[in-house]
Amino acid sequence: MSGTEDLRVAFHDYRRPKAAAGVYTLEVQHQLKGHDRLQNASLPGTSQKFEIRAVRFVLDPSSVHAHYPAKGASGDFSRTLAHITLNRSILPWERLLKARGEQASTAAVPEQAPWLALMVFRGGELPEDPEGLGETVTRTVAELRDPGDGILGPDLSDEGITDAIAASRCQSIDVPADLFTALVPREEELHYLAHVRDVTTQPQARSDGEILAEGQYAVLAANRLPDRPGAYTAHVVSLEGFHGRLAPGQLPASAAAVRMCVLHSWTFTHDVAGTRDAAALLDNLVAPARGPGARENLALRLRPASKVTARSTNDAEQYTRRRLELGYTPLPYRLLSGETTYGWYRGPFVPVQAAATREFAGDTPKTTADHALIYEPEHGLFDVSYAAAWTLGRTLALSDPDYSEEMTRARRELANAAVTMMAQAADPAFAAAEVGDLNGRTLRELAAPDFATRLSEALARPLAPRAQTAAPARRVRLSQAAARAALAAPSRAAALEAVAERHARTLPACLDELSLLRRVPFTYLVPHPEMLPPESIRFFRVDSHWIDALLAGARAVGVHTSLDAVADTALTTGIDRLRLRASSSGRQAGLLIRSALVEAWPVFDIIATAQGESVGELRRDHLAPDTLLVLWDALPDEVVIREPGQGIHFGIDGNKSDDNLDSAQDDAEDTSFLSLRQHRTGGEPGLGYSLGRDYPADKKLLTRHLRPHEGDDAPDVLALRGERGLVPALAAALDPSLGDLAPGEFALQLVNAPIEQRLTLDAAPGQETAR
Repeated sequence: MSGTEDLRVAFHDYRRPKAAAGVYTLEVQHQLKGHDRLQNASLPGTSQKFEIRAVRFVLDPSSVHAHYPAKGASGDFSRTLAHITLNRSILPWERLLKARGEQASTAAVPEQAPWLALMVFRGGELPEDPEGLGETVTRTVAELRDPGDGILGPDLSDEGITDAIAASRCQSIDVPADLFTALVPREEELHYLAHVRDVTTQPQARSDGEILAEGQYAVLAANRLPDRPGAYTAHVVSLEGFHGRLAPGQLPASAAAVRMCVLHSWTFTHDVAGTRDAAALLDNLVAPARGPGARENLALRLRPASKVTARSTNDAEQYTRRRLELGYTPLPYRLLSGETTYGWYRGPFVPVQAAATREFAGDTPKTTADHALIYEPEHGLFDVSYAAAWTLGRTLALSDPDYSEEMTRARRELANAAVTMMAQAADPAFAAAEVGDLNGRTLRELAAPDFATRLSEALARPLAPRAQTAAPARRVRLSQAAARAALAAPSRAAALEAVAERHARTLPACLDELSLLRRVPFTYLVPHPEMLPPESIRFFRVDSHWIDALLAGARAVGVHTSLDAVADTALTTGIDRLRLRASSSGRQAGLLIRSALVEAWPVFDIIATAQGESVGELRRDHLAPDTLLVLWDALPDEVVIREPGQGIHFGIDGNKSDDNLDSAQDDAEDTSFLSLRQHRTGGEPGLGYSLGRDYPADKKLLTRHLRPHEGDDAPDVLALRGERGLVPALAAALDPSLGDLAPGEFALQLVNAPIEQRLTLDAAPGQETAR
């Protein structure tokens, strides 16, 4: 096991089932004991067949967690062993290599080798995929088993395949016999090319809302190193039915090719100058921040033209530069008079702490965005940022029929309740009563012990003459000020808030989503493309006032009368009481990444901390295939971008100066080696840490441990067992008394640590002055 405080990874040798997939027969026999005459009597027996089913010819794409190199990646993979991570950790051991009948196998389970292997082919090696595009051929299972003359298929004849299964379709490839023998892992090597990885991380929110806490994954690794530039295809193939065919000389002389079932494929390109290599992409993202005072280059803002320098004495240039530093962008703006000028716009993502401005969250509802405009009389320009946010919030709200209908209904119910309360306040008989006491007083009178007596006496009295009937009290119409005062009473305000909560069922959730800027167009977040150019990472603070203006515009829907404005406080309070993110302090900072890295690695770790404590992740979304947005609830002082623990990969250290060297020069230039790691618990340094020494000492690992091959086109395949076996050699290098390595221990020695980029952020960024 190896790990840090936020990531722990354990390697296990295997995860084998108690019984592999297949058809089994359960037999029951009876035997009598204790009676001499019936001791040898023949008693009837019975049997029952059952089948354990598992993946065989088709693999659901959802079973694949990740693979390395990434699909479509281009980079220097000359020292990388491709691998695939599967969500089902038991999958590689659910079946057997050797075909068998319906009888249960008597083979010892601990000797069971994986039935899956990962084989890597260079473009042009497979006749059916000459361009290396990862193409396979769809065939029936019957065609897979019986491919015809000159082609060897898997021996599945005794596996009880039904007609329906034989007619089903699968993906397959025909591998030339010599290439099959050169590439396929030997049966004794299969154990070392599969293991189980147990990953534990701190909970990290993902773009789809999943919280990844821990998991077990099966890992299949290839045994081939991409030796020449070009396209490569990795195929997950089934070796079921190829028992006894994996070593040299074991294919029939008549077999020119071997037909294999393919369960998953992807392609990548080995190119020493490739731009989609994860390490190169990460390094390029943070390159602008290198050097003294260069961290500000990663802030989300427009860079002023080179001629507008900090030493400029021109007031207009200085003013423009300052505005750009604060994150503003000049955009066309049409005045009410019809004239066209430009105004300053800034979205919710700002490079500095935004200055305090109008309190939109507690403002009374408006019908236009003019109240949110900020005018600069000195330069005759408008800051349209908050006005644009208010208008956008109103537009998004009106575009949602469910939201606008519910908001309008809630306002109408509030208005009706407010009118009733004002009418009660105008009646002297009810003015002093609490809102909830009116119905309560009636119920108390009905429940009084003498109510029946008083009612009968009242009904028995003669009717009073009309002239003696007292004239009804004259009601006085309240002024607007008096009505406001009446509704502001604590009991009436609480009653209005209760009405709002009753009729605003989904509004709080809608506003919560809007507060995380969902459905907000990208141009409102990043108003100019140069603020987030290709292959860039940008950090920002969140302007809570902009979000408050956005929400204020959404809440202003349905305001038609002054009474709606009077009751708005109750509506806002009632909704906020039900919201999860009513406080603007929950959104503090974030980052944007626009890079091929996001497309190649859709899910990777971004770990943010502030003073050593984890920062909560509120949102992670792909705004485009190559653009990632992350929002945090606090301002971090350190951010680590790293491959997920499930995606750590395998390979060897060192490189060659030229991939086209001939064999003799190849040996001379071989600088390949492995940095040995502690493989036992309790040793020093800790498990998984480097021992500070390499194998081999002469740094010629490939010279020693490649399979024997002839010809310039022969693949570089690691020999794991046998005369050139890497596994026993590593065991001897780690500890001469060790003897051998387990699959998990071998995988640990081949691990290339996850690619990681650590960024330290400014703890005290600039602050905008009050406006």
